[in-house]
Amino acid sequence: MNKRIRQFGFSLLLLATLGLGSCSSKYSYETVPNDPLQARIYTLDNGLKVYMTVNKDEPRIQTYIAVRVGGKNDPAETTGLAHYFEHLMFKGTNHFGTQNYEVEKPLLDQIEQTFEVYRKTTDEAERKALYHVIDSLSFEASKYAIPNEYDKLMAAIGANGTNAYTSYDVTCYTEDIPSNQVENWAKIQADRFKNCVIRGFHTELETVYEEKNMSLTQDGRKVYEQTLAALFPHHPYGTQTVLGTQEDLKNPSITNIKNYFKTWYVPNNMAICLSGDFDPDQMIATIDKYFGDMQPNPNLPKLDLPKETPITAPVVREVFGPEAENVSLAWRFPGAASKDIETLQIVSQILYNGQAGLIDLDLAQQQKTLLAYCYPMTMSDYSAFLMAGRPKAGQTLDEVKDLLLGELKKLRDGDFDESLLEANINNFKLYQLKQQESNDARADWFVQSFINGSQWADEVTALDRMAKLTKQDIVDFANKYLKDDNYAIIYKRQGKDPNEKKIEKPQITPIVMNRDTVSAFLKEIQASTVQPIEPVFLDFSKDLTQLKAKDDIPVIYRHNSTNDLFELIYLFDMGNRNDKALGMAAQYLEYLGTSDMTPEQVKSEFYRMACTFYVSPGSERTYIVLSGLNENMPKAVALFEKLLADAQVNPEAYNNLVADLLKSRSDAKLNQSQNFSRLMVYTEWGPTNYATNQLSEAELKAMDPQQLVDRIHQLNSYKHRITYYGPSKTEELLAVINKEHRVPDTLKDVPQGIEFKQQLTPETKVYIAPYEAKNIYMAQISNRGEKYDPAIEPGRKLYNEYFGGGMNSIVFQEMRESRGLAYSAWAGMDRPSLPKYNYTVSTYIATQNDKLMDAIRTFNDIIDNMPQSEAAFKLAKEGLIARLRTERILKSDIIWAYINAQDMGETTDSRIRLYNDLQTATLKDVIDFQQKWIKGRTYNYCILGDKKELDMESLKKIGPVIELTTEDIFGY
Repeated sequence: MNKRIRQFGFSLLLLATLGLGSCSSKYSYETVPNDPLQARIYTLDNGLKVYMTVNKDEPRIQTYIAVRVGGKNDPAETTGLAHYFEHLMFKGTNHFGTQNYEVEKPLLDQIEQTFEVYRKTTDEAERKALYHVIDSLSFEASKYAIPNEYDKLMAAIGANGTNAYTSYDVTCYTEDIPSNQVENWAKIQADRFKNCVIRGFHTELETVYEEKNMSLTQDGRKVYEQTLAALFPHHPYGTQTVLGTQEDLKNPSITNIKNYFKTWYVPNNMAICLSGDFDPDQMIATIDKYFGDMQPNPNLPKLDLPKETPITAPVVREVFGPEAENVSLAWRFPGAASKDIETLQIVSQILYNGQAGLIDLDLAQQQKTLLAYCYPMTMSDYSAFLMAGRPKAGQTLDEVKDLLLGELKKLRDGDFDESLLEANINNFKLYQLKQQESNDARADWFVQSFINGSQWADEVTALDRMAKLTKQDIVDFANKYLKDDNYAIIYKRQGKDPNEKKIEKPQITPIVMNRDTVSAFLKEIQASTVQPIEPVFLDFSKDLTQLKAKDDIPVIYRHNSTNDLFELIYLFDMGNRNDKALGMAAQYLEYLGTSDMTPEQVKSEFYRMACTFYVSPGSERTYIVLSGLNENMPKAVALFEKLLADAQVNPEAYNNLVADLLKSRSDAKLNQSQNFSRLMVYTEWGPTNYATNQLSEAELKAMDPQQLVDRIHQLNSYKHRITYYGPSKTEELLAVINKEHRVPDTLKDVPQGIEFKQQLTPETKVYIAPYEAKNIYMAQISNRGEKYDPAIEPGRKLYNEYFGGGMNSIVFQEMRESRGLAYSAWAGMDRPSLPKYNYTVSTYIATQNDKLMDAIRTFNDIIDNMPQSEAAFKLAKEGLIARLRTERILKSDIIWAYINAQDMGETTDSRIRLYNDLQTATLKDVIDFQQKWIKGRTYNYCILGDKKELDMESLKKIGPVIELTTEDIFGY
């Protein structure tokens, strides 16, 4: 989600004053009149907060369990603890995750005691000996553990999205559960939060360290951390980081972690936030049944921190890293619950809203920087307002800084159109409507309110207060807070980070997985009886309406009966492979006006109507997308049709665009993830591929921009389909299309395109591309030329679920849980995107440089010699069935399900076949699938890393090594 939007969306939605309701004499709750979420807020006797909002779109419930503790609460000597403990909350309790806790516990106690000695020992030989003891004890303890049993419990009840996150202010645990599994979910979560046991410690430590390694190559994260350090020199926001230091992560304290758990993970510091299909009265009774006996902490600590002193001169910091240079400016603000943050949201939108803000029109539209934006970053104790930009070729960071400060001066001087205030409110309302469609967003609003300490009534009435702000209010606010001397500035420069440290991998004995062992707790959950929910699959003939507009243009229609949002798309089965200049034409359109409107006027008018419009060419397909408030759809359609038909060439804008595009291409070559993405494309498709199919520098400079404008004018003359999701009736929609859609009497066939060919992998090869970092990215790709076959799809999906799916899969257990080789790893068989392409089998891992060969050996072993477990298979199968029973494809997704089915030559919902086949599926089916489709393959390896850090001799034993350059993989 766009970061700027996320900030205002999660902190200020909704409308009216606090009331009190009651579902019975036992459970009273708070409500707010005119609250579109119709939220109920309960407080149990032990202080546990429970936020509820009912949404019956699908029989599922988004659950968040939020603990008001995060990185700012870490002890100074063990930073990263909050985040690390988040990982440990998935390890089980004294009831699950263990076969015999009485036998396991003494070993866990010895591990804890040895770690306390280890973290205080400085002699490297002694530390190595102590770690060997820890490793040996951990191996013994693992004989009694059942790794990933929490994830198995979630799979058993059909949960999705098993995850958690840690920030400075909160640690939050997320599950998306079927609505008939509330009792089991509550039982599992209550045991988890009451009786957490720390096990699998040293392998999980390596996982967290791998996450830290990945962050060291993310320059954006380093800029973020330095921004906070500059703004908050006395507050933990600035004095420590959520991930912690490398030294602290390598010297953890289980004792500190246990004390932390006892102190903070208490009901009077927690909230359960729910959105979905449930009965609130039954839900609160169930939560009270399982969580009601949790003991509060009457002595819950409060951070007593010194107030930050005012900034009276710019605080200057530098960050070095491999990625492109940029500059960030930041101002300090009060915490998220302050009413000042509401004003800051409006201020931010006046400056930058992606369409018609000061930065949008003065800097982006005028092409004065390569990139410029701003957003509020809200946190509980303090907040910040950030402005950032990337330089054009030949432009300095200070020149970008001055441009950003210039826009801020305009704000302080009142040099902006007052109509922006009303337009901002309309767009906030649009955003609210979108968020109210999502259980995830609805529940997360509760989390933000709880963590930030805001009253729900204030959240609900925030937009009303924002709508009353005047231009003078904005000017006064900007002059009070956003001065020319009270900010921090972070120069992100290209170069080697002097703070990076290399730490050798530890010697870890793979822990025992006990894959077929099941605790009594899991057996009880699996044996429980719940009211079954019957699956609902799509019937495209009933769920969609097929219309015809003028010139027999097909229109796929789905009615929106929920709100006033619409999305209208012109869909062309042609893309960059048909004309590689289409992408450039779409980018150029952003800077064009019409014969009677400037580009700035076009952008401002769309923003005023709370509508957005863009053209997006892919390799195979081009999308012209218009969305927003349906009440303005006819005017918005007329405007974007006018722009498509009457866009006027602007040679100066074209020359600037070419220069900026070339600079962006150069910057992309500095980014690790973009390098790996291009390497994977090269490995799968060869040197001539869809990613390299773009206009060269010479072609860009030689092109007459009128040729691009002609492409824009002619786009509607090609055959296409129209899709619509919105509240207009069919006759109203057709009336708008037939009136406004500018097409010739006869539409042209789409032109022939280049057919890119996937590379077969008859023999093993190793492709290496250079990137200097502390970690490597590695993938394996195998292509035997097999075409799409709907008959094997159920088997493929079941294999992927069992072998490479979630946290309960073979890959996760072997690569991360057992050996601590990676933060993220995946493997499976990929379906082709279109029938003309091939199935591929692929793997992926990001790991420390010196762990690469261990990762390759382990991957190859488990791929060819797949561990076989009836218990793991049963969970994979039951989890898939449970999710299919409760999954609902809704709203505009129905249209895309239909189009995707058409693409693959199918006429029915493919989930029907999957659901039916799963009923009789056995482990033998997975084994047979693996033997036929997976075992014995040869692969193209693609490895992005620093050759000096790689074991080249070992890689040569795998297959011929092909060393590529950055220019090879990018094609320029």
